[in-house]
Amino acid sequence: MRGPGRWWRRQSKPEKVETYTRWSFYSFAVVEFVTIGIMAVPVGVWPGAVLLLTVAVHVGVCFVTVSRALDWTRGRRPQPVRLLWTLAAVTSAVGLSAIGIADGGPDRESVDAAAGGTFGAVIVIGTGIIALGVRGRRRVFAIPAAFAAGSFIVAFTRGAPVGESLFASTMVLFGGGILAFTAIVSVWLLDIVYELDEARETRARLAVAEERLRFGRDLHDVMGRNLAVIALKSELAVQLAQRDRPEAVAQMVEVQRLAQESQREVREVVRGYREADLAAELAGAQGVLTAAGIDCTVGGATAAGLPVAVQSALGWVVREAATNVLRHGDARRCAVRLRMSEGHVVLSVENDGVTEAGGGPSGSSGSSGSSGSSGSSGSSGSGLAGLRERLAEIDGTLEAGPAGKGLFRLTAEIPLPSVPARSESVAVVRTVSEVTP
Repeated sequence: MRGPGRWWRRQSKPEKVETYTRWSFYSFAVVEFVTIGIMAVPVGVWPGAVLLLTVAVHVGVCFVTVSRALDWTRGRRPQPVRLLWTLAAVTSAVGLSAIGIADGGPDRESVDAAAGGTFGAVIVIGTGIIALGVRGRRRVFAIPAAFAAGSFIVAFTRGAPVGESLFASTMVLFGGGILAFTAIVSVWLLDIVYELDEARETRARLAVAEERLRFGRDLHDVMGRNLAVIALKSELAVQLAQRDRPEAVAQMVEVQRLAQESQREVREVVRGYREADLAAELAGAQGVLTAAGIDCTVGGATAAGLPVAVQSALGWVVREAATNVLRHGDARRCAVRLRMSEGHVVLSVENDGVTEAGGGPSGSSGSSGSSGSSGSSGSSGSGLAGLRERLAEIDGTLEAGPAGKGLFRLTAEIPLPSVPARSESVAVVRTVSEVTP
């Protein structure tokens, strides 16, 4: 049982919903076979065996139809039109066979009850499964209406009174309508789950795209004007040099100054892009995860007073962890805590929704969409490796791994400078004194 359980936990939420939907309709066919098997006992050995054989064929066609119809709803294969017509024909044939076998049975009263039950079960379940492969409310509900009309004709031609015939057709219409409605709602919910999952992926991609646009915009603002001035002054210096004018040297000196200034401004833009503000990252992570339906709490010490390098490194830890919880995790809860003790600052990010096999890091679990806070960037992945390199520059460490059943914890620890600048030292001591019990 460990194998199937592990396989189930590795599935993403949409895959779990799809699997549940498939097996729900598979179970309808199985219930049909078991129920008719019980009702076929009074019919006799050979008639009962023939009846079960025809029902088994119907169940097999139902299984194939469920699989193909749900694949069609997900866009994996074309609509199984021929298979739907085949199921409708097999359903009608099995129902009529049940009536024919019942007419030759030994015990007329019990055989009629078994025939009626078999006929109703086959028609109702066949109707609901056919509805999986049809779109449009009118078309869906036309299916049980057509089978109900056929049931009335069969009952009436066998000599049943009009009242009994209407009652039989009404029961078929009611039962088939319920299963048809169930099929519509099941496909609708499955589509919503997949759309929500795609929306979450799109939101994460848009966040990355917005950051790239911001960086490109800042770089353009910094370099656009300077490069235009450099081009003009270079052209002017060329013209002056061709005329042996001494002003050409001054223009080239100005070009050199602008190039050096542009180089400095580009470094500042890149530095600003690489450095993350810890307080802003904590607030942003909480807002994004909460909007995604994840209960995110942020507690512990405040980021005020920490050295800029420490805030930047921890901000990247928060950004990486929150992004991967959002994109790859199956979390319902995430807790972020910042604390300081004995000259160290410690940031921990803990979330649930971790597979037993994956344990949070990447590998196969990451790719299946069920990893923890480390997501697709496991112990050997580029995400955690990049964070470790960034923390190593300031003597920090990063630990990531399971923290209990279904939990994953990422912990970053950075030593605080023993002799920082005066202003930073006062701020850090004040922060430590506020949060130390």
